[in-house]
Amino acid sequence: MDIGVLGILLSLGLLMYLAYRGISVIILAPVLAMLAVLIAGEGQQMLGIYTQVFMQKMGSFAVKYFPIFLLGAIFGKLMEDSGSAKVIARSIIQSIGIKHACLAIVLACGLLTYGGVSAFVVAFAVYPLAAALFKEANLPKRLIPATIALGAFTFTMTCLPGTSQIHNIIPVSYFGTDMYAAPVIGLLAGMAMMLGGLAWINWRLKNTDSEGYGDGHSNEPVAFTDSRLPHLMVALLPIVVVVTANYVLQKIMIPTWDTSYLASDKFGNIEVGKLKSIWSMIMALMLAILTVLACNWQKIKDINRSLTQGAMGSMLPTFNTASEVGYGGTIASLGAFLLVKEAVINISPENPLISEVVAVNVLAGITGSASGGLTIALEALGNTYADLAQQFSINPEWMHRLASMASGGFDSLPHNGAVITLLTICGLSHRQSYKDIFMVSLVIPVTITAITVAVLSFLI
Repeated sequence: MDIGVLGILLSLGLLMYLAYRGISVIILAPVLAMLAVLIAGEGQQMLGIYTQVFMQKMGSFAVKYFPIFLLGAIFGKLMEDSGSAKVIARSIIQSIGIKHACLAIVLACGLLTYGGVSAFVVAFAVYPLAAALFKEANLPKRLIPATIALGAFTFTMTCLPGTSQIHNIIPVSYFGTDMYAAPVIGLLAGMAMMLGGLAWINWRLKNTDSEGYGDGHSNEPVAFTDSRLPHLMVALLPIVVVVTANYVLQKIMIPTWDTSYLASDKFGNIEVGKLKSIWSMIMALMLAILTVLACNWQKIKDINRSLTQGAMGSMLPTFNTASEVGYGGTIASLGAFLLVKEAVINISPENPLISEVVAVNVLAGITGSASGGLTIALEALGNTYADLAQQFSINPEWMHRLASMASGGFDSLPHNGAVITLLTICGLSHRQSYKDIFMVSLVIPVTITAITVAVLSFLI
């Protein structure tokens, strides 16, 4: 094996292991990227690679997507502090009823995630309601994390066209698509993931041997009885604003604007098609934030504190992902990566759909991050896949949707930050609940993605 390839594999292995041990990716990414550079025999260029490759790639990602992370985090925090997220979740649960407790939790999480609320905020908002519902229905608490993960980490994060999550925005700039790419494929795959996950959870419920909710649990929520909660219609309005404004801006308004100025050197000679998804999402989130504030001005106890906490909460996910982009860009710059690139592409040289899905899944699993694995794979191979799609007459919207779907597969390994956070919120351990999270957010999504690839490959 080429020594440079060995260095890349060692670097990736250490990234996965040390991230699992809890070391920050912001620290690991530059250190392990430079380790790969050193082993590849390019140590004399290390400082140049760090400042001109790693930092440039990291910075360009942060500059491009920071507004989405920032506004999304602020929006989610305001939805949480206004009580809107709790109202939406509670209303869905009450409407569907205790007999369909799992479906109610999944739909509540799904609606919030699709509307742009981060998965972490969704978990915090829905868990107290899920715990109360499971306790009333006498269902095992250990299944709550899988139920929340199904609604927040799967079909609404990667499949549904127009979803406001970053995983649906990142592929846009590589394939010249928009956030509504491959709508039929996304809807069918998303429905399959949801139904498959629910089938697993319901099967597990039938085999619990009258286990019940259980006693002695930690992190049990206090019953929420705030009489100042907003009305359901008021709580839903910001979600409606995000989804509607994003669609109208992206599909109707922005294409009519005079954007010829973008062709000048001042704006990098870029086409509006590569910017409209980001522009529309920025404006939609801003409108949604203003809507939350206007409707809940007196319900949010300290608006400045909510805005500040939301802004601060955007920093860690932004720089975690940006650091992984810098890592991926550095690895891609090494001469040895050409061998890795050829190996991945040659998994199926005449079908880039397969190699793309494999590459994104593997890197998402290694980094323990859906957005991290997606950005590393597309940063290194995105242009190649776009060229291959054109060469083999493959719809670039298929490439977009499959890249997004693949990011939500092996990312859910035990060291995934969202999985660890979810278990902490629920007061449960990997031993108690990870098996079911593994099934609904890894096995079933990967299976559905593989089936989708097989069907699309038949249609090429």
